[in-house]
Amino acid sequence: MRGSHILIDEIRAARLAFGWSRKTLAERVKTSPQMIQRLENGIGSVKTLVTVMAALDFQLAGLGPGTTLAEALRNRRQKRKWSLDKLAMKTGLSRTTIASLERGGGSVASLIRLLAVLAPNVKRRAPERAYWGQGDKVDRDSRFTPPEFMSMVYEAFGPVDLDPCAHRLSPVCATRRIMLENGGDGLRDAWSGKLAYVNPSYSQMLRWLRRAHEQWQEGKVKSVVCLVPVRTDSSWFHEVLSVDADIYLLQGRVRFLDTRGKGQQTPFSLMVVALGVTSEQKLRFAQLSPGQWLPGSQASLPASLTPDRGNSWKPG
Repeated sequence: MRGSHILIDEIRAARLAFGWSRKTLAERVKTSPQMIQRLENGIGSVKTLVTVMAALDFQLAGLGPGTTLAEALRNRRQKRKWSLDKLAMKTGLSRTTIASLERGGGSVASLIRLLAVLAPNVKRRAPERAYWGQGDKVDRDSRFTPPEFMSMVYEAFGPVDLDPCAHRLSPVCATRRIMLENGGDGLRDAWSGKLAYVNPSYSQMLRWLRRAHEQWQEGKVKSVVCLVPVRTDSSWFHEVLSVDADIYLLQGRVRFLDTRGKGQQTPFSLMVVALGVTSEQKLRFAQLSPGQWLPGSQASLPASLTPDRGNSWKPG
């Protein structure tokens, strides 16, 4: 029987919004298309559901705090001051089943029954968007870093070994380019090289930053430089990325190129997120591009090194 809960309906809608077939999503989460179809019918394990939610950057609102779905369920029950036995009575589920769901196990069907009682108003959190203009929503991700900005990247950080989200029209010069149009996928394929430059699709910004951090942490690439909008609202940014990365806030707006080669300024502020770069590289970039490294990043720069331009960086 097809699942009618909003959670299942929205999972299906999220996949279609990405333009992914069941086969594509299945490949990303290492399962079968049949399993994705069953999941979209409300059948399957919560473990698979959580993996799919992560792949689709799918988050729930109206459930409560928690770094995982299981933790959020447990916190929600405790906030309502319900024991496992009381919730079991209200849902018709066994105490053991509810305990399993609160540990990340259980079935999707059981989860839906639990949510209907525990959080009846739960819904999908609206995905973050980065539109360039009302008339550009269809191709909002078809924007490319201009050559003049890339020149500063090359001079400060060195030659680019990998562009994991490359496009045939992009002016980025890289030894290796992973392109969707050629069957590649930087969110799936392993990264390599000394320096990866990432100017991702901004509608999937957080997923790309997570991927960059993962590949850098695993030693697949020595350093990563990402150009992304200034968005710091996610808990992962504060708890993980801001600890490991150097963040540079750009002054002014970058004039990106569209598919026709025409320039267009971003309607939002940008930042450079760098992983594994040196103090000298950071200093050189600050000399070339107006802006400033965030305080945590500035601390690793020698106080004796001061950029020529006063508006770029100042020792803490």
